[in-house]
Amino acid sequence: MPEGHTIHRLAQDHAERFEARPVRVTSPQGRFAAGAALVDGRELERAEAHGKHLFLGFPGDDWIHIHLGLFGKYGFGPAPAPPATDTVRMRLLNEDHYADLRGPTTCALIGEAEKKAIHDRLGPDPLRDGDDPERAWRRISRSRTTVAALLMDQKVVAGVGNVYRAEVLFRHGIDPYRAGKDVTRAEWDAIWADLVLLMREGVRNNRIDTVRPEHTPEAMGRPPRVDDHGGEVYVYRRADLPCHLCGGEIRTAGLAARNLFWCPACQQR
Repeated sequence: MPEGHTIHRLAQDHAERFEARPVRVTSPQGRFAAGAALVDGRELERAEAHGKHLFLGFPGDDWIHIHLGLFGKYGFGPAPAPPATDTVRMRLLNEDHYADLRGPTTCALIGEAEKKAIHDRLGPDPLRDGDDPERAWRRISRSRTTVAALLMDQKVVAGVGNVYRAEVLFRHGIDPYRAGKDVTRAEWDAIWADLVLLMREGVRNNRIDTVRPEHTPEAMGRPPRVDDHGGEVYVYRRADLPCHLCGGEIRTAGLAARNLFWCPACQQR
């Protein structure tokens, strides 16, 4: 499932290509045909993201709400657009660009009240200006749930997925099985600040890189990572490989229906 930086990047991509201009909205697949017809030809006023949710705003407080889920994909291209296949849930089109959405978990036209309800149930997002990490801290500091599970709970922190969860805990030497209530305030402040930094870089580069400059392949004289997800990481999807820092074996285990990755030697705090 795409993590929050991908959705914020999609919001930027929509703003750059379609904002403040009338846009054709269609549903070649037909599953979003009624909603598309209601906003077709209107101006896209705003594109924004919260966690893993994308919102496209139109006049009259109408919003297209998109959640990619596990299988959703976006494709952008220059106009004229090629003929749409019947897998395209929604197509946006203007004189210069098109965007095709396929396979999302959610693609629905909603109003302002429904949009607010989605925001209200999500935790603070490290990529949203003004979101308060104190809200997440209040839940984490009282919880007996593992910090690894809490970071993946979108009601606690919005936008963090499996990669950022594993990597930020490694970067701060924190055992992923430690209870939230045993995380110190200083540690939480450092985690939040690091997430802001890492995820902003993710938006900018459109990929996740988490290793510090002194641990890059060039700095360490090691081969670069070869993985479909791209990006240089410390532990994510590196099970049974040696840790870049201590040389110990990276471990993996299931936690909250996702694979957890960590270095037992480096993450003892």
